[in-house]
Amino acid sequence: MSKSTSSLRITSGEAKNREIKVPKSAATHPMGDRERLALFNSLGPKLKGARVLDLYAGSGALGLEALSRGAEEAIFVEKNPKAIQCIFDNSCALGYDDDAANLQFEVKMAMCTILYGEIFDIIFCDPPYDRFNLEDFIDVADCLDDDGVFVLSHPYDEAPYLPGLVSKSTKKYAAAHLSFYEKA
Repeated sequence: MSKSTSSLRITSGEAKNREIKVPKSAATHPMGDRERLALFNSLGPKLKGARVLDLYAGSGALGLEALSRGAEEAIFVEKNPKAIQCIFDNSCALGYDDDAANLQFEVKMAMCTILYGEIFDIIFCDPPYDRFNLEDFIDVADCLDDDGVFVLSHPYDEAPYLPGLVSKSTKKYAAAHLSFYEKA
């Protein structure tokens, strides 16, 4: 493992316990194992055959975990070129290179252009807390299937308001909160 990366493991599914690279950077912060495990256990059968969008993808851990647990496809949006390379390497190492697509864009730009009109069953959004800006993904409801789930990791006690979505629950893990949304 190079000095520019560290690692974590996939928590469940066909790639369980397989190691993936995580770029060492102040701009990326991988979700902890406990938080990821709780997140994916709460999604359960919704993952089977799902089309997944991983915003602020970092290492790709959320999308790759979804693929390991039965998702059909994962699209990763990340602006950091080192992180995009990590996602590509991780996808190939786990054998998901045919099921994954990497978009090197800022989230707001990707949402307004490439992803416009695309529909996903599950959308993960784990933005850097020091640059947390709802405006970057304010239109996320437009990309969510009517029966889909949007999962937002955020630093607030209460789920932020997002147009077209209804917060169903929020769970706290250390300084992070995970809010689960559905279409309004």
